[in-house]
Amino acid sequence: MKSATLVILVLAALAASQSQGQTSVYRWVDSDGKVHFSDAPPPASAKDVTQKRMGGGYVEDSQLPYATQDATKKNPVTLYTSRDCGDLCANGRDLLTNRGIPFTEKDGGADPEEVKKLVGAAQVPVLVVGTKALKGFSEESWQSTLDGAGYPRTKLPGQGSPRPPATQ
Repeated sequence: MKSATLVILVLAALAASQSQGQTSVYRWVDSDGKVHFSDAPPPASAKDVTQKRMGGGYVEDSQLPYATQDATKKNPVTLYTSRDCGDLCANGRDLLTNRGIPFTEKDGGADPEEVKKLVGAAQVPVLVVGTKALKGFSEESWQSTLDGAGYPRTKLPGQGSPRPPATQ
């Protein structure tokens, strides 16, 4: 019964916050095996952490500029982050959002071997554009790679943020 009440409270909080923009919901398991849902990041000791972003303000892919749609098909963008990455991951996420680039965000901390295969080290953030992977945040190299992949430099006036896929 407590779990059902918790889920209802989380859903109510999400509904109330949708008018304020994007919200993240975290699900994790504590050391006693108890499942938790929260809009605040879980403690470092949490296991099986998943994060889902929810909220309004996004446009459908079909409403994105043609150049963005074309670049997305040819060179999809994936951003690997972790919950303790801090400003570097936030800056990378902001750069993609400000350019209006649709991207998938994955938790590199959950599968460090996947990140290590991409860039040779279990370090985030990692930006993957098509088949090219960039280790660490460097605005200059990220901008250059995105330009080379055909992504527009800025969003069009009035263009909302692209709908981000669920965080994996």
